[in-house]
Amino acid sequence: MGVNETLGEYSDLFMLLAAMTYLVAFLGFAWDMASSSKTLKAVDQRAASAQNAQQTTSKVSTVAAGAGAQAESTSHEGLTGPSDRVARIGSGRSASVSDSVAAQSMDYTGERRVAARVGVSITALAFVVHLAAVLARGIAADRVPWGNMYEFCTTGALVVAGIFLGALTRKDLRFLGTFVIGLVLIMLCAATIGFPTPVGNLIPALQSYWLVIHVSVAVIASSLFTLTFAMSVLQLLQSRREAALAAGQSPGMAFMKRVPAALNLENLAYRINAVGFVLWTFTLMAGAIWAEEAWGRYWGWDTKEVWTFVIWVVFAGYLHARATRGWTGTRAAWLCIVGYLCIIFNFAIVNVFFSGLHSYSGL
Repeated sequence: MGVNETLGEYSDLFMLLAAMTYLVAFLGFAWDMASSSKTLKAVDQRAASAQNAQQTTSKVSTVAAGAGAQAESTSHEGLTGPSDRVARIGSGRSASVSDSVAAQSMDYTGERRVAARVGVSITALAFVVHLAAVLARGIAADRVPWGNMYEFCTTGALVVAGIFLGALTRKDLRFLGTFVIGLVLIMLCAATIGFPTPVGNLIPALQSYWLVIHVSVAVIASSLFTLTFAMSVLQLLQSRREAALAAGQSPGMAFMKRVPAALNLENLAYRINAVGFVLWTFTLMAGAIWAEEAWGRYWGWDTKEVWTFVIWVVFAGYLHARATRGWTGTRAAWLCIVGYLCIIFNFAIVNVFFSGLHSYSGL
């Protein structure tokens, strides 16, 4: 197989251009968060002023009512009881929390958010340039462009951005923009700075159709886990904010008002993790079949194989614990984060510092 080095250089140039474009998109999403923080804080201040005025009017009306209202309240104490008053207070707190987060449906509204729209548009442009870079890399090498760590990372970043843009056509997930595009930028920086690899042919062990099947599914699963990692981080932030609101304290982080409730984030992350887990299970099985074809055994406790299994166990435990043991809330979020950190360790540490049959990172 011939290698087109000139096209490979163009691919590197396109990859750099894509990274710069993603950076502009990241700044757009960050500006949306910053501007929304100021806007929402001003809205909250106006709402607080209106509420104080309403309370003042209510107090005046209560004083004017006099002792007759107090007597009526006393006569009905036996019918309503203190539990009804507690329920009313509780419902007031719930309303306060629901008013301080985005809608559960995550649908688009008529609200005009110029910075967010710019961020989405530039992300789409960066995705096109990124796709051109990955395709050029594949054509230059005359094979699928995920044969080493550089290619796996750049292709994975492409899939993350593509899934994010695809999800935006159905739901308003622009609140994830800063986190998702930030992770895409980190992946591209890791590829170009940490794992730079010139375009070249595959080693014999990778020259198999199983490379297309096994690695492509692993890339998609890892991309889904990247999205749920971002959701879990937001869930922890939103959960802390909701606890402050329920306690009647100032929650801070006004930009989190654009983010759905912690429970909604958790439910969405759980559904995506379920899909990612199925794909990771297939990755594990396909890897075992490929190992039998290449080395004559399905499982050999190679370091890479062990950590792939560890990741499977962590996410299996996450799904099982949440579905059957009631592990919801922050515990589920932390378990999801631990699973993603295992993926990072498997990719960035095991591939580089551990020797074994899978030591073909291209470095």
